[in-house]
Amino acid sequence: MKILVTGSAGFIGFHLVNKLLQDGNTVVGIDNINDYYDVELKYSRLKQCGISRNAEQWHSPEQSSTFPGYKFIRMNLEDREKLNKLFEIERFDAICNLAAQAGVRYSLENPHAYISSNIVGFMNILEACRYSKIQHLVYASSSSVYGNSDKMPLSVTDAVDNPISLYAATKKSNELMAHTYSHLFNIRTTGLRFFTVYGPWGRPDMAPILFANAISNNIAIKVFNNGNLERDFTYIDDIVEGIVRVIYSTIPGNQQPETGSEQSIPYSIYNIGNGNPVKLLDFIETMETALGKKAIKDFLPMQPGDVYKTFADINALKNDFGYEPNTSVQKGIGEFVKWFKTYYQ
Repeated sequence: MKILVTGSAGFIGFHLVNKLLQDGNTVVGIDNINDYYDVELKYSRLKQCGISRNAEQWHSPEQSSTFPGYKFIRMNLEDREKLNKLFEIERFDAICNLAAQAGVRYSLENPHAYISSNIVGFMNILEACRYSKIQHLVYASSSSVYGNSDKMPLSVTDAVDNPISLYAATKKSNELMAHTYSHLFNIRTTGLRFFTVYGPWGRPDMAPILFANAISNNIAIKVFNNGNLERDFTYIDDIVEGIVRVIYSTIPGNQQPETGSEQSIPYSIYNIGNGNPVKLLDFIETMETALGKKAIKDFLPMQPGDVYKTFADINALKNDFGYEPNTSVQKGIGEFVKWFKTYYQ
């Protein structure tokens, strides 16, 4: 298959590209390499895939020195003309859209970035899929669409009408936009609501690197809601395995029935996570064990935009695609710490 991966210099995108290439696919990766977090980490990920520092040049395809079937282009999804041209030239079989302005708390400070990337950019992806007659669009949604629901586990059949952050609102908007294009143009779209993903090469604004850095440097860890938070921590290899199963599938899964009709449209939404919530304090304790050092903890109240607990019902993804996450937190944190010590220390 020839597959476009947007956000390919990002955490999940980097791992997905590697897996797709190892499976023998042809891959084009695009990313704008923005400075939301350290760009050197993004360039280091690209280097692992054989992409040189020349990748910092805009709109100039960079061929991988490691994988003959991979090239990378620095590009904004908002650049509609360049994006349409890319689709016209490459004739992709499938698209995996992981590019987005990430982060819940950052959306309180810089809301316009979320509208530009997550709404306008996604609109351009949908339009490009429409006119290029793309067979399948897989895109990243988020567990944040569930808001502060106290019903567990969280299921795709639950109402998601009360997002509590702009980031969550943009992800809910993506799902609605995808539904519209599936209905109007018969484009197969599959949204994946990611739960808390961790592992080697992760984002520095996420808990694992924040915790590991703090413990290593005797800095207090900010433990929000006094540690009474639970997250469905999911190791990156399990997440990638789920994504590729969806990309490779030829038959849509839990399609959305059309109101007032026996027919369905090729639109699906799935949770993708571990299915087992882990207490934040237990996660920190596992990190302490892996690093061989105790953490200094600064217990703080709940933060605006945060949710108390996330826990995914992943039965639909298991039933339709054979998804089966099997990486324990102990093993996942162990692999993360090995990478952390190599990269940062």
